[in-house]
Amino acid sequence: MYASAVSRHGRVDVVVNNAGLGFGGPPEEQTLDEWRRLMAVNLDGVFLGTKHAIRTMKEHPPRTGGSIVNLSSIEGLVGDPNLGAHNASKGGVRLYTKSVALYCARERLNIRVNSIHPGYIWTPMVENYLASVGDVTEGRKALDAMHPVGHVGEPIDIAYGVLYLASDESKFVTGAELVIDGGYTAQ
Repeated sequence: MYASAVSRHGRVDVVVNNAGLGFGGPPEEQTLDEWRRLMAVNLDGVFLGTKHAIRTMKEHPPRTGGSIVNLSSIEGLVGDPNLGAHNASKGGVRLYTKSVALYCARERLNIRVNSIHPGYIWTPMVENYLASVGDVTEGRKALDAMHPVGHVGEPIDIAYGVLYLASDESKFVTGAELVIDGGYTAQ
């Protein structure tokens, strides 16, 4: 993927690591295979995307500086009794991002690394989760009520955060956590 981007555009300026699984349940009922599958997508994917982004950006420097944006979650900031593995993976993304940001700064690589922590965003993952635990309409009402702004977010809300972190307007932002959650974690 990176070689193709360099072949086509001469460099890679921005990488957004945005893949994730989410499932929950009592920790004593979760299998090791479920745990590993979730970690492979949520944490290993960010590791591999970041590793190869740095290698590519070092070899083919971005025009004005590189930006790596890792999608974490509010679940990487707060605990949830039914989402232990998901919390662990997203917390791992959070701290990995900070460590890599410090590394890139120390090495003067001119690469910023930040994380975004969405609240509940109306996506197929959230809708499927609600369907798996009960009525989607009632679940949506409950999720809406959990956010001080009165509703869950939309994918465009996160896209605007990514756009900011990808742009030169964020040239002094690295190792930061951009929380986009309708006030959820402010409570």
